[in-house]
Amino acid sequence: MIGNNAVKVRLTEEISRKHPALPVSLVKPYFQTGEDKFPSRKKTSTPPDIVEIEGSPCSVKNIINYRKIRVNGKDQRKYLVGFKNHTADKDKCLVEDSIPDGSLHLRIFRASGRNEQSHQ
Repeated sequence: MIGNNAVKVRLTEEISRKHPALPVSLVKPYFQTGEDKFPSRKKTSTPPDIVEIEGSPCSVKNIINYRKIRVNGKDQRKYLVGFKNHTADKDKCLVEDSIPDGSLHLRIFRASGRNEQSHQ
């Protein structure tokens, strides 16, 4: 504590350039998970979203392309998604929220687009 209104925190290396003093209104108390307090509590993990093609689950191989469409007066992007162990005729157009691990695959897709543009 630095006085009544500020707290000094230890910062990780990634954010070490930030000022280490924060107002107390941004700080919350830390509580351990309490495995010893709650031994019967099960650890939960969220399963990855799975897209099914013809009744069989499959995972995303890559994002091939995208197109902009207008839905209810708002622009929206649909992405052409390729799946592992499936041919190109099984590719689907999905919105970002429907793509399993969408943020990861979109980041790779966008980075590959930048790399191709820089080589031309």
